[in-house]
This record gives sequence, structure tokens and C-alpha cells, in this order.
Amino acid sequence: MIELGVNIDHVATIRQARRTWEPDPVWAAVEAHLGGADGITVHLREDRRHIQDDDVRRLRELTQVKLNLEMAATDEMVAIAASLRPEMAMLVPEGRHEVTTEGGLDIVAQEARLREVVARLAGAGIVTSVFIDADLRQVEAAARIGARVCEIHTGPYAHVFHEQGRDAEGAAVLAELARIRSAGEAILALGMRFNAGHALNYYNVQPVAALAGVRELHIGHAIVSRAVFTGLREAVREMKQSMREAQARAARKG
Repeated sequence: MIELGVNIDHVATIRQARRTWEPDPVWAAVEAHLGGADGITVHLREDRRHIQDDDVRRLRELTQVKLNLEMAATDEMVAIAASLRPEMAMLVPEGRHEVTTEGGLDIVAQEARLREVVARLAGAGIVTSVFIDADLRQVEAAARIGARVCEIHTGPYAHVFHEQGRDAEGAAVLAELARIRSAGEAILALGMRFNAGHALNYYNVQPVAALAGVRELHIGHAIVSRAVFTGLREAVREMKQSMREAQARAARKG
């Protein structure tokens, strides 16, 4: 059954705006878990713009929910992951000037280095995921470096969905969804797990949740934004219910 990983980075963004101690990302993780989250995602960026090292340590020590650590493929981050041992580490591209992660990891261009990083993480008992565009060359490269999970970047789909007036049946939207579907089929055929995420929200999530074989969606900004008005526990519950409804409808259509 499809699972929901909730990214709580922007709870830390609010805290860091005042350089204080609240809101606490660990409390957010607990609330998300109580709302039905199957996992928690945090991105420990090299510039530490939101999540801090102590947040990750405390999440590992104080919560019982599955932890997915987004990270750049650097020696520093590999060492931190090996020490904390999250259930999953997701390798992502990282730029100092980006607002959020822009585009997928180019595995093809750095295959040897990433193979080494995946091997080091695997040696520490950590499942490695890679965040990639819906590009068959990148899927094949992910398999070659030993990644066990591919998360397909859904940003292009989400942006087209918004630009087309939230028309789920629009040609441009269906074309982007087809790219995600094809990538997912290739991921599964190569024996990896198919996840997806980035810019998904309450309006565009269902077509992605209905894709065959998708295991997990990682969603953050939309849920934290909804939580401002409803509370985090209810925002997570609503998102997960929407995902499960889409999957159930797809199963009935068979």
C-alpha cells in the first residue's frame, strides 16, 4: 500500500527565521506520525539553512518513525549518515543559491563517485535512494551504482499542472505524468523501489498516487502550509487519505 513520507524542513525554516528553539522539528515529526505519516524526511543541507545536526540526532534518538535523510553526496554527509544510521539516505543535488532542490541528480555525469558513496552507505546498513528526473538514462545509471530506491522528481509535472489551471486531463499534464509512469516502470523492471516527490500538493497528488507500483510519496511544503490553518496532524491525515483514495480507485479500474 502506498506510503507517505512527510518532509518537515520548513518547520525548521520558521524556527531559523528567529534563530530560536521553536517550533521544534521533533515535535512536528511526532504530530506527523500521529496523523498517519509512514516516515519523516529532513534535508541536512551543507549550509544548514533549516535543519540542523542536532535536529537529525534528536529525530533519530527520540522518535519511532522511519527517517529519510536527504543529503548531498559529500564525505561530511556520508559520515553523518553512517553515524546516525537513518533507515534511508536520499542523495540529492544541492546548490547554495537554490530556494529548494532544483532538478534531479545527474548520476550519469558522476557515476564512479556515486557508486562509491552508495557502497559506503550500504556498508553502514543504510538503504540508499536517489532523487532523479524522469529520464531512463538516469534510472539505468541508478541501477548500475547500486541504488535500491529511485525517487522521481515530480516538479515538472506539478508546475505544468498549475500552469494549465489544475486541469488533470490537459495534454501537457498527461505528457508529464506519462514520463513519470515510464520512469517508474523502468525502476521496477530493474528491481528498485519506485518513489516520487517534489511540489506535490492537495490538488495534484492523486494522479501520481494512482500510478502502478509507486511505493512512497514524499511531501513537505504543502503539508506544512496546510498545517498553519488546520494543525499538522490533520494536514497529514488529509493528504494520506487523498493518496489512498486515488490508489483504491486505480485498483478498482484494474
